[in-house]
Formats: sequence, C-alpha cells, structure tokens
Amino acid sequence: MNSETEVLYDPEPRWPAFVAVLAVGGLYTALPTQLTVGPRWAFLIIVTAMLIPAMVMHARKYHYMDRILGFGITVLVTLALIGSVIMLIDALPKHTETPTELLMSAGSLWLTNILVFTLWYWRLDAGGPHSRDRRRFHTDGAFLFPQMTMSPVAKREAGEETFSPNFFDYLYIAFNTSTAFSPTDTPVLARWAKILGMLQSLISLTVLALLAARAVNIL
Repeated sequence: MNSETEVLYDPEPRWPAFVAVLAVGGLYTALPTQLTVGPRWAFLIIVTAMLIPAMVMHARKYHYMDRILGFGITVLVTLALIGSVIMLIDALPKHTETPTELLMSAGSLWLTNILVFTLWYWRLDAGGPHSRDRRRFHTDGAFLFPQMTMSPVAKREAGEETFSPNFFDYLYIAFNTSTAFSPTDTPVLARWAKILGMLQSLISLTVLALLAARAVNIL
C-alpha cells in the first residue's frame, strides 16, 4: 500500500489520544476482578498490542489502516466500559464489593467514561483528525466551537485565524458532558454526536448518582 500524499497545514499531535488509550487500560486493571472479563492485565496488553501498529501506520502515513485500527481500539474500550458498568450494577444488590471498592470502581469508570467518549468525538468530528489536518482551518463539524462563530476580525485579534480543534477540545466537551450533562459552551449539531452525548450522560449519571451514592450511604 502506498502512503497517502497530502498537504498538512498544522497536523494535530496524536500523543494525547495514545496516552488516553493507555490510561483507559490502566484504569481497567484497577477495577476489582468481579468487574472485569478475564485477567485484568490482559486488557491492557491487548490494547497496547493494537496501539503499537496504529502508531506505526500513522508514522508511515498509512492513514486508512491507522483509522481502522483506531476505530477497533475505540470500540474495544467502549465495550469494556459498558460491560464493567453492567457488572457493577449487577454486583450492587449482591454486596460483593466493600464500600471502598465501590467508590474506587465508580471513580475509575467515571474517568474511563470521559476518556472513551473523548476518543469517539475526536475520531468522528469533521471526518476525524486526518481529515481535519488537511484543512487550513475548521469551519464545519458536529460541534459548534466558539471560535467558529467569531468574525474574521475577532479571530485575527484573538489569534484564532487557523483554529482547528484537537484532542483537548474534545476532552473538554466530554468532561462537561459527564459533569454538567451538557457540552456547555459548545452546541452539538450532528445527530450522531447527540446520541453519543446522551449515552455518555446516561453512563455518568448511573455511575455518579446510583453507584457512588450507594457506596457513600453504606460507609
């Protein structure tokens, strides 16, 4: 396969996404064994084994393969998150976890929820990072960032003439969605993003309002 040739105006760094995936793997290993499928360390090894070739594909500019591997990793961590939340809900009436374990599990799953949906927003918005890299600036996407509503003069004065969202912008959206149950200053335009936002809010509400509150009540 030949590498793609394209002009990158201001290529977005990929290391934050790689760190986020590894963090999800680390948080999974911190969960009690009753909330994981198989050995806890196996998940981190599988994620790392998928992440390494994705990094190689990106470095060699095989963006199609990089994209396929990236979506595979994101689907995997999403399934792990949902599975652990379901198992935690199932474990509550059985009292198989101590209050401390419940609090730690809720915290790990809440952080995982933020990182997993950050990855989804980052990978899907405006065609993903590779598509955004090919544009001189960001004018269209699933999220209406404040910079997109500024006049040309205001953009120039604020130094945002070539604004394009990166991983930390999507992390901000995901964090707000998990805490305020809304993206706050960044309206959601696309239906797929609204569906993901509702799912993220539902998971966050389940973890915070049901599981964490239950753990506090029985301390």
